[in-house]
Amino acid sequence: MIQVEHLTKTYNGRVNAVDDLSFTIDKGQIYGFLGPNGAGKSTTMNIITGYISATSGSVTVNGYDVFQNPKAAKRCIGYLPEQPPLYTELTPREYLKIAAGLKGVPKAERKAQIEEIMELTGISGVADRLIRHLSKGYKQRVGLAQAMIGYPEVLILDEPTVGLDPKQIIEMRDLIRSLRDRHTVILSSHILSEVSAVCDTVMIISKGKLVASDTPENLSRRMEEQSVLLLTVRGEQARVAAALDVFKDRAEINYAASEHEENATDVYVESAENTDLREEIFFRLADARLPLLSMNRSEMTLEDVFLELTEDTYSDSSSAAADADAEEYEIEFEDDEETEEEGEEEEEC
Repeated sequence: MIQVEHLTKTYNGRVNAVDDLSFTIDKGQIYGFLGPNGAGKSTTMNIITGYISATSGSVTVNGYDVFQNPKAAKRCIGYLPEQPPLYTELTPREYLKIAAGLKGVPKAERKAQIEEIMELTGISGVADRLIRHLSKGYKQRVGLAQAMIGYPEVLILDEPTVGLDPKQIIEMRDLIRSLRDRHTVILSSHILSEVSAVCDTVMIISKGKLVASDTPENLSRRMEEQSVLLLTVRGEQARVAAALDVFKDRAEINYAASEHEENATDVYVESAENTDLREEIFFRLADARLPLLSMNRSEMTLEDVFLELTEDTYSDSSSAAADADAEEYEIEFEDDEETEEEGEEEEEC
């Protein structure tokens, strides 16, 4: 559905916001697009939507080149920015009629399509109220409905649940999950639990480069270099150590007096990846008549994976992005000055 190849965006010839980025997005899935602030995430989405150009590389959407055939490519994309561009003096119905006209939806199809999309996004009940009187959650839904007008193959959603209350977040997540039946979805979010709950595939970008792309479960599994067990055993440390001494050749074991259980020992067992000692440890302690009070297996969450893959990039990438933005605005400002000067010269002539 989307093919990004060797994409690079350089500001002022020296700051790479996106650095030789390549990835493929398949049809009918929900992709989470993650990265620290300044990692190039927003720049990449802006290039895909055709909002800004690239220094080099290519982007195709549903077979259309974003740079060579921008109109056809943009027709395949619906975009919900973090702050939806709503006309608050209009009603949702009026606003969607304008969006349908701008997107070239045939007049004969507009009414039925608008009604269907309002029903899908849950805004039919407020269709004739002014947008400025709607809650934050309904405004987000109106913005999403606008993105869905024309039934684009791809929906790009930037922080779709920002500012919503817990009930609205759950409703929005359910709505996004339902979109995979008709759309391919790219979801950018800083709420990692949301990405883990909604997305089929997660892409993590750091310093303008793709550092990981897989399911949330596989990412966690790939990042785990060891299996870690946390035990609490009733008994003195010397007795517990004697019972578990047999595992020393297969695991590193550390002991400490338990702070939360009287006359108990906390045990930290770190073994090689894919080595599961839980059953053996259980029976060994049972034979030694040492009651096992708790046994927990430590597993990496998506948050752990994200921090591991983007370690030490926050300050560098943020400063680079800030420099890039400053240089971009500076270039635009200088261009405006040149234009004004040229205009003044023409008036004098």
